[in-house]
Amino acid sequence: MATRSKVAFIGTGGTISSLGWDSLDVLDYTATGQRLAADAILERVPEAGRVAEVIAVPFRAVPSPAIGFAEWRALAALCAELAEAHPDLAGIVIGHGTATLEETAYALGLTLTVACPVVLVGAQRPISALSSDAGLNLVAALRVAADPASRGRGVLVVLNDEIQAAREVTKTSVGRLQTFRTPDFGVLGHVDGPHVRYYRRPERRHAPDTPFALDGLAALPRVDVAYAYADADGTAVRAFVAAGALGIVSAGLAPGMTPPGEADALAEAVAAGVVVVQSTRAGSGVVPVTTRLRERGILSADNLTPQKARILLALALTRSRDPVEIAAMFATY
Repeated sequence: MATRSKVAFIGTGGTISSLGWDSLDVLDYTATGQRLAADAILERVPEAGRVAEVIAVPFRAVPSPAIGFAEWRALAALCAELAEAHPDLAGIVIGHGTATLEETAYALGLTLTVACPVVLVGAQRPISALSSDAGLNLVAALRVAADPASRGRGVLVVLNDEIQAAREVTKTSVGRLQTFRTPDFGVLGHVDGPHVRYYRRPERRHAPDTPFALDGLAALPRVDVAYAYADADGTAVRAFVAAGALGIVSAGLAPGMTPPGEADALAEAVAAGVVVVQSTRAGSGVVPVTTRLRERGILSADNLTPQKARILLALALTRSRDPVEIAAMFATY
């Protein structure tokens, strides 16, 4: 038997760890409050031990809406500790709820210091459900983390036999198994049974080749997202500024516009020294750097979704308050 690669599995909770009322419960399972730790998940998926030597790493078991900066910082530190403690570690898999999985993936993709592959995995159906996707998703993620071809591609997301880049992937459906998509560019590769097949690489810079770090930070600078809609009058933007926001991401109308009242409030925010980044609620496409944006001192989020633009802007503000430097970061990461 071939030597199995060593992969660490960190469980953070989410649907992949959840136990529902019964095997037909695929909707109300969060009400049970039952979530398995990493070692208990592996007990339910013994096939995981056939594809890698898996180290179960205790962390916590929560729904992913409860995961944010504090958990990102702890996970980044834990990945560094695991890589140092296990020099032969081939990769790390993090089990995560799908609601904020893409945000954790991108935050780690900008701040990790480890060279080994880090793969986030989730499930659309609880591990207790009939035809749950939890077990096969976990096995696929372990295969990706163990594969030497996964090195140097940044943080990866694996569900439904698809390998996605942390920067680009987003959740697109409440309940369908093919929920995670990269709208403009598609998958990096596929997991076909035992075969990990790659077809492209992420082009933007990613960890560990970034200047960003979470250790030593008590909190990220406050950055809020203002969602544009017909007749939006800027009330939310003014409230964010009053609450102390150092940055605001405008989830604008495609291709990156806001109603007049919202535009006035964003102009006030820029005048008050708040860094404003224009994204779009469309879900794909680049926000062009137009004369209108330049004249108003508003930066482009490039093609980042609002929730990911918020993460990059918050990290950028830990390095600089200069809009020119921040704009360069949005063109780089």
